[in-house]
Amino acid sequence: MTDNILQKSLYLKAPRQMVWDYLTQPEHLAKWFHAPKTPLTEGEDYTCYGAESGKPVIWGTVQKATPPALLEYTFSAGPMGDAVTHVRWTLTDVPGGTHLALEHTGLPQGAEAFDLMLAFDDGWDKHLARLRADLPEAA
Repeated sequence: MTDNILQKSLYLKAPRQMVWDYLTQPEHLAKWFHAPKTPLTEGEDYTCYGAESGKPVIWGTVQKATPPALLEYTFSAGPMGDAVTHVRWTLTDVPGGTHLALEHTGLPQGAEAFDLMLAFDDGWDKHLARLRADLPEAA
């Protein structure tokens, strides 16, 4: 593993269970990220497919799933070659909604890998903006 870490944090006006479903259920992941064929379940491998290409774009293994508080999985993508990184989502109740925190670790280091870091950073920003836009607000 490396010291490079991407961290993102946002507040959502939705209950933790709803946010959890958007992180784990194929029909919801398809709206803001990449859809797997089955729910993300602890101990299970997953593959997420591109909406337009239908080809695998991200894959790994769900290492921990504690609904609706913590989701951890390995994360690999085509541009990474054989590298495996780690994604951790933490969901915390806050007055009026949920605080969602993302930590993506094990990213490549060095000047030659900086473009990949920038691509992941930009990608997470775009995906999280789609999550915020698609997630129904709690009444």
